[in-house]
Amino acid sequence: MSSVDVGTTVFILACGAVGLVFAVYQFIQIRKIKLTSDGADDNSFRLLGEGEASSRLIEIYNAIREGADSFLFAEYRICLIFVVVFGAVVLVLTSRIQSEDGTKTITYDWTTGVLTAVAFAIGALTSIISGYLGMKVAVYSNARTTVSALDAVAPWTYSFNTAFRAGGVMGFSLCGLALSTLYILLMVYNGHYSFAVDPTKLTETIAGFGLGGSSIALFGRVGGGIYTKAADVGADLAGKVVNGIPEDDPRNPATIADNVGDNVGDVAGMGSDLFGSFAEASCASLVVLSSIDDIIGTTGDATGWTGLMFPLMISAAGILVCLITSFVATHVSPVRKEADVEKVLKVQILVSTLLMTVAMIPLSYIALPAKFQIDCVTGATLTGTPVKAMCCVWAGLWAGCFIGFVTEYYTSHSYQPTREVAQSCETGAATNIIYGLALGYKSTVVPVFLLATVVYVSFTMLDMFGVSLAALGMLGTLATCLSIDVYGPVCDNAGGIAEMAGFPEEVRAITDSLDAAGNTTAAIGKGFAIGSACLVGLALFGAFVKRSKLTAVDVSLLSPVIFAALLVGAMIPYWFSAMTMKSVGMAANEMVKEVKRQFDTIPGLLTGEPGHAPADHARCIEISTNASLREMVMPAVLVMSSPILTGVLFGSAAVAGLLAGAISSAVQMAVSASNTGGAWDNAKKYVEKGCVYVEGVQQRKGSEIHKAAVVGDTVGDPLKDTSGPALNIVMKLMAILSLVFADFFRSINGGKGLIDWAQ
Repeated sequence: MSSVDVGTTVFILACGAVGLVFAVYQFIQIRKIKLTSDGADDNSFRLLGEGEASSRLIEIYNAIREGADSFLFAEYRICLIFVVVFGAVVLVLTSRIQSEDGTKTITYDWTTGVLTAVAFAIGALTSIISGYLGMKVAVYSNARTTVSALDAVAPWTYSFNTAFRAGGVMGFSLCGLALSTLYILLMVYNGHYSFAVDPTKLTETIAGFGLGGSSIALFGRVGGGIYTKAADVGADLAGKVVNGIPEDDPRNPATIADNVGDNVGDVAGMGSDLFGSFAEASCASLVVLSSIDDIIGTTGDATGWTGLMFPLMISAAGILVCLITSFVATHVSPVRKEADVEKVLKVQILVSTLLMTVAMIPLSYIALPAKFQIDCVTGATLTGTPVKAMCCVWAGLWAGCFIGFVTEYYTSHSYQPTREVAQSCETGAATNIIYGLALGYKSTVVPVFLLATVVYVSFTMLDMFGVSLAALGMLGTLATCLSIDVYGPVCDNAGGIAEMAGFPEEVRAITDSLDAAGNTTAAIGKGFAIGSACLVGLALFGAFVKRSKLTAVDVSLLSPVIFAALLVGAMIPYWFSAMTMKSVGMAANEMVKEVKRQFDTIPGLLTGEPGHAPADHARCIEISTNASLREMVMPAVLVMSSPILTGVLFGSAAVAGLLAGAISSAVQMAVSASNTGGAWDNAKKYVEKGCVYVEGVQQRKGSEIHKAAVVGDTVGDPLKDTSGPALNIVMKLMAILSLVFADFFRSINGGKGLIDWAQ
């Protein structure tokens, strides 16, 4: 390697290490908070000593921790079996190639297959580790956030910082681990497929890394989503709706399962999801870059290895930018009162975006030559420059920021749309649902226009390379986005623990306010994840088209098979959503019956009589666990089999049509579902705060308006936390599967499939 290449290696690995070290630093800050009175002197927390509330807190914390561990171990056992079985499929299918000499001779390149399968396994294992670490830290931090709200001096600051740092541990450890693992894998593979000799083979085998990450993300999102919403919906229906008891009342047997679900679904699932986005966006950009000889070749002023590593340099710079930004929330301008919470979180998004904009200027000029030629999928040739590359990254970066703010506008009860949904409860649950659905549909308008603009600008400037850079730009502030997203479920758990343990009302007031902001940040995180998934899917689509050697004529909408495949692809998100929604409904139905059984058979449980037998939380956890593990299989089969069967039967061009339909359909459904659910949730909280009046009478918990709001929240739960977020992975996983198996599809009748539609 040249000195520039050594500098690139040091920069990327150092940034990855910095991310991991900073995650450890944040965990140490969280660890200083003790759950017993032993830590009171160090932290000024006015703990309740060894009283009933303190003992109950420890008991609840341990129950949540054990439930989350048991579920993830069960889920990951299935995932590991999947990795072994599907890894063998990857090995065999990616080894099969067709000669380019016109004889259509089929041979097997086992080296390519083995390396792709190994990359797949490493990507899957890294995704598992990322999700597990995030879940463990979230569980570790939730009770400490509750305790922090007891601080006598600055309860808002301590509790917010604890939850935010928990998200930071997840965000920075994931980014550092993902970046370091991918770069080391590239260096190792470069020893066999040298980028200077065969860059295409190098990047195509690395694509297995993205496939592994996205495959585990599907199980994490679907399995975790079904788990958490089965418990949440079941607890709400059996508790608040039927029996009129508070949301996290300790009498409700499903509350522990509900809190476990927040960690395994919203934290571990989101972590695996965004790890997959990072891996896939990087792999797509690497595949496209490998065909641009003016950047990685020996011609002109090509920058070689540094140019090829430009996508990873973007992510590396993002870690440093997000690290600096995090101190704004915890030190420069900390939360001191309720009104500061949403403001501080929005500042995180804005500051990280601004700093990342500046960071891209030197990076682009260092990594890319002054001019380079790109052979477009349309057959034309474009001239690229560092300025154009910067503009593509900026387009994705700022689009992600604006999508976050638009999502906040539609889902936060600080703004009119969600307040209208809350007020609509005056005439019952039906109008609440109508208003919420309308809000979700309308909320897709601006994000879709933003994404369309990004695609047009980036594609016009640098073809599919530009689209892949836009995707990386949107993921440039990934550590910050994960920090504010994981913050939400940690606060949700903190509030639940405070109520179940019987902590003072002022503690619950703080955790409720943090949780309401957490709902908004979770919606912002979902909007960011959906937007990035759309761009990642398009970038992978472009890489698939290039690898399949398809032309504009091959994928024309005038082709009957392309149009037919597009319609089928647009249908898949609906089929997928139907499966996951019904799974939640079935599991929630079972949960409601179990809670009713316990209320009926355990004397004194519902009435809260002293000395009554404890609720059977373990049985509710078992119901959610079994349902999620059982129901996550078929949605995964649908998503993973669709592109493979299409490619085998109808060829590469049909796969392109399938991907186009799935991406365009899924992004609309995902935004609508996530924002509808988020608005319903915050509308309920707006009612609970006493902000809704009917004929001058304040409406609160237990009123008819509150019951209508709860119904909307319950309907929205699987939309915003199961089906909606899981559609991100539908877009990405179908595309990365197609990319990895592109050569296999070409080996079947020259890419025409077993059913040659052209004849």
